[in-house]
Amino acid sequence: MPRVAFFTDSFHQMNGVGLTSREMVRFARGRNLPFFAVYPGARTRSSADGCVQALELGSSVLALPLEPDLNFDLLFWRHMPALWRALERFQPDVVHITGPGHCGLLGARLAYRLGVPLVASWHTNVHEFWAWRLRQAFAHVPVWGRSRLSRSVTAGCQTIAWKLCVRFYRLARLLMAPNPELVALLHGETGRPVFLMERGVDTELFRPAPAWPREEPVFTIGYVGRLSAEKNVRRLADLEQQLERRNFFRYRLLVVGRGAELSWLQANLGRASFTGPLYGPDLAQAYRQMDLFFFPSETDTFGNVVLEALASGVPALVSSRGGPQFLIEDGVTGFIIDDPGGAAERVIQLAAQPDLLLRMRAAARQAALRRSWESVIARVYACYEQLLAGAHASTNI
Repeated sequence: MPRVAFFTDSFHQMNGVGLTSREMVRFARGRNLPFFAVYPGARTRSSADGCVQALELGSSVLALPLEPDLNFDLLFWRHMPALWRALERFQPDVVHITGPGHCGLLGARLAYRLGVPLVASWHTNVHEFWAWRLRQAFAHVPVWGRSRLSRSVTAGCQTIAWKLCVRFYRLARLLMAPNPELVALLHGETGRPVFLMERGVDTELFRPAPAWPREEPVFTIGYVGRLSAEKNVRRLADLEQQLERRNFFRYRLLVVGRGAELSWLQANLGRASFTGPLYGPDLAQAYRQMDLFFFPSETDTFGNVVLEALASGVPALVSSRGGPQFLIEDGVTGFIIDDPGGAAERVIQLAAQPDLLLRMRAAARQAALRRSWESVIARVYACYEQLLAGAHASTNI
């Protein structure tokens, strides 16, 4: 099996990249595969656990905060000598990076210096991420100039960011993407072979409530994730308004997460409770309190939280843009809909038809049971081997 050096900018963080990175380490350790992981940490330190070695890179005083638990270190190149020595000892067959953060940049440079193939997986639509943040910044511009200025500046910045990302990903011999839409797009833009790398879910941790229907007088609509502009979380307020316009008041919103939009949501949602971030069994219990999962993000490339909801027997209502749509069978395991009025109609329909909701809950659970991390990462290793064998890779690997 190939010796893999894996560079990720999220490992301890509770997001899709961090979860995938931890599962890569767990897979290598469980199968006794040589694996070298590089990721940010509280301080610079190395560790070893059997066949798995790790090097955490501490941040400098010039680290730019991107999220409360994520940054970009402007002095990241200072780690290059130590990494070079460590990788010379490890002798990787392939270097795998998860994006253009500072760890990813180090990994790409070291792959070139070592003369080994570079694999790059796409996890975050960085260009859309920054466009949403710019739109949020333009909220402070006077109304008369906001619309035109916002559209022109954000469109230009998004185009530039996309071109830079494509240029970066062309450095790799093989790309990986989490949904079919991105597989086709990246293959067309880069000319590189692209492998569909989906994600799995822990169906033991995330499982349905033992007794349903619950003896509760209200219908619970849940959201889990970062409370930020790019997640489109203000759509929760649109949904609430549409429900109350239809004189439907037998509901509550259960919001799990933290982020810059928290204050706005607290001020504009009348029937919501906010738990803050939850993890492990506490998060699993929160899913079990939900009747329907609402995830309005248009920028997520996959949607781990949607898969966790399905595993918990909770059908999901998602946008027709982005990766979560590929996890849902419309009308069976959830709904794919963008209009807040249409979303409200679906909520009212499920609240009025418990038999339909029960069927969708069972279908959601069955859909999640077909997705395991073992099978996902085993296919990643199959791609490594095919790449190293010099075989012709295709978008259907």
